[in-house]
Amino acid sequence: MKTFKKSIIAISCLPLFLSVQCMAEPELLADSNKESYSIGASFGNYISSQLYSQSQLGAEVDVDIVVEGLLDALKGQSKLSNEDIVSYLNIRAEQLNTAKEEKDKDLALKNLVAGEKFLAKNKKSADVRTTESGLQYEVISQGSGAIPQANDVVTVHYKGYLIDGTEFDNSYTRDEANRFSLVTVIEGWQEGLQLMKEGAKYKFNIPSELAYGERQVGMISPNSALVFEVELVKVEAPGENAHGMGLSGMGMGGMMGANPHK
Repeated sequence: MKTFKKSIIAISCLPLFLSVQCMAEPELLADSNKESYSIGASFGNYISSQLYSQSQLGAEVDVDIVVEGLLDALKGQSKLSNEDIVSYLNIRAEQLNTAKEEKDKDLALKNLVAGEKFLAKNKKSADVRTTESGLQYEVISQGSGAIPQANDVVTVHYKGYLIDGTEFDNSYTRDEANRFSLVTVIEGWQEGLQLMKEGAKYKFNIPSELAYGERQVGMISPNSALVFEVELVKVEAPGENAHGMGLSGMGMGGMMGANPHK
């Protein structure tokens, strides 16, 4: 499409040779104008993302009127007073908050039901063991080293995904194992890692209440059950040179941050 549009412009300019219309596009992107153009493009991208987010929540948006309001404001010719603008924006914000709460509530319920079905089906597998808390784990390979205690520091490799198979974090792709205090992670990890020996690799199926519960964390939506494949690389006793190391490597939707329900 982009090439097609450029061809039309080129053809229409031929009879006019170096007309003003033909020079308009290159002049717009001349070095002296690129910064100004970038400011406008930045505003446009931001406004576009806001309008998309609002439309996803069912809000009506008239793009032409949005553009009209933007241009009027730039010219200092707004048709509404500042007080009216704030008032209408507050009304819109309340509507959007209500719509988002309803959407989140529906999604949380959907995730909870899907997670329960997934865990119930998975529990029937002969390779899966279920703890009293509801954590499910599967031994991929056993280790022979130390078993971490609640306050120990561990180094792990892992990948995490949603129950539909969508991967949200993977230390292997970063080629960087993560080192952290066990008390800093979600409950499913705290319990699961203490079942492992150094060198072991397990698969965890974690109920939402042992993960992030009703919180949204990155791409992990409320009440999501999570699946992790975890390799316990090293166990260390807590100490001055160990506590809290390696946290910068954690992915946004990883497993940091203990559940607030604990």
